[in-house]
Amino acid sequence: MSAPVIPPGGTIVQTFKQSFVDVPVDAEKGNAISTTEFLDAAESLTTIFDALGSVAFSPVKSDMLGNVKKIRDRQLAAPAESENIQDLCRNELKTKKHTATEGLLWLVRGLEFTSIALSQNLAKSNEELADSFRSAYGSTLKPHHSFLVKPIFSAAMSACPYRKDFYAKLGADEAKVTSELRTYLASLEKIVGILKGFLDSKEAKW
Repeated sequence: MSAPVIPPGGTIVQTFKQSFVDVPVDAEKGNAISTTEFLDAAESLTTIFDALGSVAFSPVKSDMLGNVKKIRDRQLAAPAESENIQDLCRNELKTKKHTATEGLLWLVRGLEFTSIALSQNLAKSNEELADSFRSAYGSTLKPHHSFLVKPIFSAAMSACPYRKDFYAKLGADEAKVTSELRTYLASLEKIVGILKGFLDSKEAKW
């Protein structure tokens, strides 16, 4: 895992191929979330784990990318039925399969974990990353993980870099980094909220 290359005067957010800020959400269609942009944004987000700089985060990253692939495979198999994430799942479930829908469930958990950890860390300027990630893990992924997976994720939390070293990797101007991250995380949080609501509804059950 190689850390993303930040442009001079820029921040990690500018290196993302797709930002959650720019993912189309169609309010008139029940907050339908555009599939391609959502998957690209989720994929881009995983480069944050490279900035964390520890191989311990490899399983976290590969887990999220594996779930992105499950959803993308369904999109490629039935493009006309998959323009937004919610329709993709509804149409997959009609075929009595749930690979992509289950992939979305786990992807949303992973995105929520990352969003809560980073938002909490930005809000608490004296808190170390390991504490923010540990706390977020406890409230998002941990309740759903088996006893075999929990130690792998716990190792990743313990391997977090020091706060000051991490933010320095995200861009030279810390005020700009935190400002852009806040905007980015607010958009991510909104999308996670919409998808959690959808996944909790009867139409997303298998």
